[in-house]
Amino acid sequence: MTAISAHAQADRPTPYSPHQRTALVFTGTGTAGAYHAGVLRAFQEAGVRVDLVAGRGIGAATAMFAAVDAGSRLWDADGLWLSRRAPQAFYRWRPLWRVVGTVLGAVLLALLLPLALWAVLGVAYPFILLAQLAAPEATHGMVASYTSLATRLVSGGLLSSIVPRVVTGLIVVVAGVLVVAGLAGRKGRRRVRGSLLWKVLGAPFDAETPMAHVGATFWQAIRGAAPIAQPRAGDLSRRYSELLADSLGQPGYRELLVAVHDMDARRDLVFALLGEPYRSAFGGDGSSLQGRRRQEELVDLAALGRDHLADAIAGALVVAPVCEPHPMSFSPESYWRGETHRLCDRTGLVGRLLEEVSAAGATQVIVATAAPPLEGPHGLAAPRLDPRSRVGETVVAAEAASVRDALSAHGWRFHGVFEVRPTHNPLGPFDFAGGYDERSDRAFTIRELMNRGYEDAYRQFIEPVVGASGEQVTAARPGASIDDLDLRPGGA
Repeated sequence: MTAISAHAQADRPTPYSPHQRTALVFTGTGTAGAYHAGVLRAFQEAGVRVDLVAGRGIGAATAMFAAVDAGSRLWDADGLWLSRRAPQAFYRWRPLWRVVGTVLGAVLLALLLPLALWAVLGVAYPFILLAQLAAPEATHGMVASYTSLATRLVSGGLLSSIVPRVVTGLIVVVAGVLVVAGLAGRKGRRRVRGSLLWKVLGAPFDAETPMAHVGATFWQAIRGAAPIAQPRAGDLSRRYSELLADSLGQPGYRELLVAVHDMDARRDLVFALLGEPYRSAFGGDGSSLQGRRRQEELVDLAALGRDHLADAIAGALVVAPVCEPHPMSFSPESYWRGETHRLCDRTGLVGRLLEEVSAAGATQVIVATAAPPLEGPHGLAAPRLDPRSRVGETVVAAEAASVRDALSAHGWRFHGVFEVRPTHNPLGPFDFAGGYDERSDRAFTIRELMNRGYEDAYRQFIEPVVGASGEQVTAARPGASIDDLDLRPGGA
């Protein structure tokens, strides 16, 4: 698989040039962020010039770190992806769902217990009979115990006493948990409709843990060694926006663009922090229909939207509909007049990102995705049946199709369109603890996925594209991998 898309190879009027305005777009969900981290590290080491970083899904978090020269916090040993405390807790079943599921599972087991005992007695009967015929005196006690247990089961004693009490007790526990959860639940920022049960249960997967971990990791990156408590999300967003706005043009700092979906406005929101002259042209003046549409969809992180970067990242990490949407309250001075809207991610946003980075002046774009294409016949894998994996397979399939459609629909906007993506990725979006690679018959870790992103960036873009353009590739040596590098904080 080549780094340049097929349509770009045929129609691209000019080759890659570091003198053109270049956008790096990260797209993906969940574990794709580890692949992004490897790609970003390779680009940083090779000195690839990037003017604008953009992202959706977990790629929005990658772009946030990359924009302020904090990319090392993605691959450090105690960073976002390799620290011991994360990311294995990302997108787990929410606690209430785990409690209710465990108790209902115990109810099912209690109801099946008599059937299981009858099955055991049925299997044991031939052996008991043979033992009694072979040695009646020696097996008298065993036969008596077997007969007593069978009599109790047949008479219904177990069904009429123990099992109903256990089942009733477990159902009371479930009801109590739901009542306590309903009473303890905080009132949301918006009124909701529906049955009380679903108000209490909500969506099954937890998106708050990755949100919190991304925020904590970023705060560690910018606070330095000072033991300062992490500020609230709005304050952290404001500090980020001020830091990036003041530092644009300095080495390592890049313009930022993040896209999320607004479920209530039924359109996409674009969060952007651009430098002049691109910022003025990007926002429009509001005097035309197109300008008014930009006001509806654009959140300027350097102006009224400076407190909303955390909302953008939180919304980008929401996998709809299995996670609760993130509520964002707009500024009273904004187009939406202080309304609270629900934000989430959608895989098709990669096409919107290409459109927006073109509007932001990019003439070259590099798309990094961890979703491999299907290579052709006889490349199928056995479907996974657990709910999380099923959702993950759906997300990966939609991601691969969205990238293909986006490049076909928007590639004409750029002089050069390039891709970095794996030919094979055994990890699903929610396989944060690693997985099993059937092709190589071995375990596959998230560190290896990061390493694959690093290698793919060199093999698919840096060496064949940047090197072919006559630019110097500053890697330590060809074929280097993350495993060869110093992963200590601050390591080179």
